[in-house]
Amino acid sequence: MPSRRSALTLLAGAGAALALGTPAAQARPAHARPFGRHGSPSRRLDALTLYVDPLGRGDHTDVRSAVEAASGTGHTLVLAPGTYRGPVLVDAARAELTVIGASGDPRDTVIVHDNAAGTPRPDGSGPHGTSGSATVTVQAAGFTARDVTFANDWLRSDNPEYTGTQAVAIKVQGDRSAFHGCRFLGHQDTLYADSLALTAFARQYYRDCYVEGDVDFVFGRATAVFDRCHFRTLNRTDLAAAPYGFVFAPSTAGANPRGYLVLRSRVTSTAPDTYYQLARPWVPSSDLTAHPMLTVRDSHLGAGIDAVTPYGTMSAGFPWQDQRFAEYRNTGPGARVTVPGNRPQLTASEARAHTPADWLGDWHPRA
Repeated sequence: MPSRRSALTLLAGAGAALALGTPAAQARPAHARPFGRHGSPSRRLDALTLYVDPLGRGDHTDVRSAVEAASGTGHTLVLAPGTYRGPVLVDAARAELTVIGASGDPRDTVIVHDNAAGTPRPDGSGPHGTSGSATVTVQAAGFTARDVTFANDWLRSDNPEYTGTQAVAIKVQGDRSAFHGCRFLGHQDTLYADSLALTAFARQYYRDCYVEGDVDFVFGRATAVFDRCHFRTLNRTDLAAAPYGFVFAPSTAGANPRGYLVLRSRVTSTAPDTYYQLARPWVPSSDLTAHPMLTVRDSHLGAGIDAVTPYGTMSAGFPWQDQRFAEYRNTGPGARVTVPGNRPQLTASEARAHTPADWLGDWHPRA
């Protein structure tokens, strides 16, 4: 059997192994322009643009040091193709930061690490916890990423002694955070779309993105729009029966009128048919007043989603039926309404208030 990290390069989005790169990207000749159309250290687009290249042709060889150098507001980091290993924090002081994968193909540019919630911290102070497991944490407002892969390649099958198996690829907390053409790879808790505080209704926009995982792999309390995205549920060999997991686990604050909006998207699977549920509500112990919200509309739900019971309950005291879950004009075998009581549907009038404009307000993320 190949090692975990060698297997990652073989195949995109299939089975249990995450695909972090492509042979074409790895074979890119050293003399190629590593920053494409985005300039270079000798042809810098502006004073706020920094170049990152693992082969040393930029200002920095790793993303973490580049972020630390981008103090203040409005910097751009251009990442040459390569795999950048190690955790990255974009703190609140680095507002309006833009990160660009130079090749235009997110498979070429990967930020990855392998901490899990149960992984011990190096200082011996205990495990990382779910938030601490994140490969990338974004606290700054106005963050934008284009054509980048964010991944966590920790595997529960390699660590059967751990009970904390959450392994976050990215935790996004800042308002006006936008991701275009990005990939998010992991298993449990891949994409943590959250906010900085219960009273902070962080708006996030994901366009033409790919997200894969198994348990609650899109979760948190952000006001998030997923537009034309692809969600991929993974097969599992550690479970003998369904359900294998859940795509969404929103934890929307009770005072927030808008949680997750999924539109013009699709859900596919590498697992057996009907082995996944679409969502379950997360009411965390830190906020028992949470009122999770999810709208999925105008999307294709593949056969991997259980059409009879598409929603589950995480905590007995907070059944999914009491939450703000709704669908509208979805298609595919996973969207069939076989038990009407299990598929809450918006009316056409209600659906007019479930749009990106309603979710994002005065913020208009650039295409």
